[in-house]
Amino acid sequence: MDIKLTNGKKTITRTTEQYESNINHFTKRGFKPLDKAKKETKTILKEATDKVIQLKPKKKKGKKKWNN
Repeated sequence: MDIKLTNGKKTITRTTEQYESNINHFTKRGFKPLDKAKKETKTILKEATDKVIQLKPKKKKGKKKWNN
């Protein structure tokens, strides 16, 4: 049986035996099983949207007049 792993950018498929024998290697490289990664990104996105602060509009500066 194959398992899909992702690090946010890449998605790779490996056999379950290969993943279980090299879990430390995959976690060091940032790969997690796809279903766990989806759950984490949803919670991170929810937390990030709660912390968004509305920016104030920039003040417009007057044009400089050139005297010739």
